[in-house]
Amino acid sequence: MKHNVILVVLDGLNYEVARHAMGHLQAYIGAGRAALYKLECELPSLSRPLYECILSGVPPIDSGIVHNNVSRLSNQRSIFHYATDAGLTTAAAAYHWVSELYNRTPFIASRDRHTDDQALAIQHGHFYWNDHYPDSHLFADAESLRCKHTPDFLLVHPMNIDDAGHKHGLDSAQYRNSARSADIILADYLQGWLAADCQVLVTADHGMNNDRSHNGLLPEEREVPLFVLGSAFNLSATASPKQTELCGTVCELLGVPHDKPVCRELLK
Repeated sequence: MKHNVILVVLDGLNYEVARHAMGHLQAYIGAGRAALYKLECELPSLSRPLYECILSGVPPIDSGIVHNNVSRLSNQRSIFHYATDAGLTTAAAAYHWVSELYNRTPFIASRDRHTDDQALAIQHGHFYWNDHYPDSHLFADAESLRCKHTPDFLLVHPMNIDDAGHKHGLDSAQYRNSARSADIILADYLQGWLAADCQVLVTADHGMNNDRSHNGLLPEEREVPLFVLGSAFNLSATASPKQTELCGTVCELLGVPHDKPVCRELLK
């Protein structure tokens, strides 16, 4: 069965902070309408390599996107490619590195910030380049894409949690409060998304440490959340999804052919 899917990647969100700070998402879990899983991110625990991992299912040592300064188009098949090949519509409100991975590189703001091009993997996009670009604006960008284009697959990728972590560290009020703020912003949109029968996954690329960075093996850097909400999920307490399975699992939800690993325990 084909579903519309919204994938929210809350950049830099550590699992434990997600578990205790995101009250709105936890309310859905308490009501039996969502589930939370702990993922261990692939290595290195850096952003651009893990965008590629989440969206293509390929770990960094195999994708070649091994650090944040590898600025080239991906040579892997991503959710965007599988979706567009199947005739579906794709959209993203995301950091400009996502545009560089799947649309065009280098990112040229005047050309690429607002994208509408059926020939690209990400057909409709609003892309930003300042890490402090407000999450409130980013979610509004995403919702405008959803309302205007009704994409089958929509990526929503805000950066303020990661930005707060780099400025203040994991164990800081600013970092925790940035996660709380993202949860409150999500509360403005989740009911509408679920009422439209969208399947929603909320995860993160990597976590954060008290050195105000990430790249290593510490649990706080590698453990990230995966919240799932929607009619297609079975909310199994025993599922153990991997970050490399997100691409294939989303493709299954979209009903498109693919050759990626899938966490079938998540799905009805």
